[in-house]
Amino acid sequence: MILPSTKKIVFDGTCVAIVLSWLLMIGLLIKRVHYSEDIPGRVIASQEIDIKTAQREWKEIYLKDQKVGYSVSLIKPFEGGYFIQDEIFLRLNLMGEGNGVYTLTQSRVDKDFLLEDFYFVMTSGAVRYQVSGKVEGDQLVIKTGKGREQRSMRIPLKVRPVIGVGLAHFFKTRPMRVGDTYSLPLFDPSSMSQKDVSIRVVAEEPIRLKRMTYDSFRLEAEMMGKKLTFWLNEDGEVLKEEGFMGLTTVKSSAALAPLDLESTEDLDLYELTAIKVDKTLPDPGTLSYIKIEVEGSDPTLLDPRLWGNGRQRFQGGVIEIFKEKRVLPVSYSLPREDYPEELNLYLDPEFNIESDDQALIDAVAEITGGDRNPLSVTRKILAWVYRSLEKRPVVSVPSALEVLRTRRGDCNEHATLLTGLLRAAGIPARISIGLVYSRKKFFYHAWTEAYIGKWVSLDATLNQMPVDVTHIKLLEGNLDKQVEIARLIGNLKLRILNYKYD
Repeated sequence: MILPSTKKIVFDGTCVAIVLSWLLMIGLLIKRVHYSEDIPGRVIASQEIDIKTAQREWKEIYLKDQKVGYSVSLIKPFEGGYFIQDEIFLRLNLMGEGNGVYTLTQSRVDKDFLLEDFYFVMTSGAVRYQVSGKVEGDQLVIKTGKGREQRSMRIPLKVRPVIGVGLAHFFKTRPMRVGDTYSLPLFDPSSMSQKDVSIRVVAEEPIRLKRMTYDSFRLEAEMMGKKLTFWLNEDGEVLKEEGFMGLTTVKSSAALAPLDLESTEDLDLYELTAIKVDKTLPDPGTLSYIKIEVEGSDPTLLDPRLWGNGRQRFQGGVIEIFKEKRVLPVSYSLPREDYPEELNLYLDPEFNIESDDQALIDAVAEITGGDRNPLSVTRKILAWVYRSLEKRPVVSVPSALEVLRTRRGDCNEHATLLTGLLRAAGIPARISIGLVYSRKKFFYHAWTEAYIGKWVSLDATLNQMPVDVTHIKLLEGNLDKQVEIARLIGNLKLRILNYKYD
């Protein structure tokens, strides 16, 4: 049950997925695009046209026909290649609160737009996230954070990739022909993944923008199961882009792009992605069982490991969820050295879950006071995260270290920090992504699971251990998995067939 102190807050776990997916549309980040081992068509062909002078482009950003932001992109020749810079300014409504978001991406690429180095920063209020990278041989050296908190990691590269900001300019250096297909190896700096995207030149057609008609090429791509459409003029300049959930960007000017940003009080991002259901569930926290019919979901998108585990069952388009059994004490103490090998993955630090950082280790020591009992340590850390974090929407890439510093966030921040602290305490932990019920709707959500003799669910946002049966787990993992939820947004339909109370 949502407690009175948090009754205003319903956290949508896809906030990161939605915002970062939108940033793709304006040439910033590529998030887990449709992947194929063998995409037919042209691999990156060498450039045929040089960009000889600096070019700057402005775009207006619309959500369901309301202007919510603008972007400005710069490309200029630089040491045998190009320097590219993208800035994005957004005004978003999340849970009834206005959020200003600013992102900056700078990158150096060669003449074929293959990545040499990049710098990315996102700020929203007091929250700041930054990451940089440089190609060294067949590796990409990544640095996150700054100063004494800076961390480095190396990622092996299959091939030198293209970064998303290059897409807005890529076609300026190559003549387009209807029927051409480009296969581009793209790097995503937020999830550190490498994927291929296939972009097809579909047609030549006129397009009308702000009382003017332009000749254009229409291009199509697919991202997370969603079709993206781009209109470019013969010089490769982007005229218009359309994505999912009514997001559109349109060519503009320096004078017009920043003007007339509208209030979006009636366009709350969380409400737009929520799934309405036909029944009200009074006091959902006391439910012992729920049965739900699912429509609009490709079963192959759901991880089969999540079903048949005693809590969830999925068969014939119907999900059944049973209340988790009471957590029993375990016989071992922390630190434990003999976990099953398959659990080591959930003890190790990873991108943005910096469980080996001294700040998290010190926080665990202060929270637990030397307690070595896994069950009571888990409960203490859960309660501390619930009490210590200000519950408010945050638009950023969640990092356990950053959340520990800012002490604020939505479900992504709660789940990420809790997971990092549990691992720092020597307790295997992982992030779950799915849905949770509130006010006759299911909202996308993120929570945590900890291994205490068995996997146990914990929700630091709602202070639940285990979580109630309205938590529908769809995926598990870090950011690269969280954004996969976007495949379901707008398609998933739920109907409550039955439910029971204790």
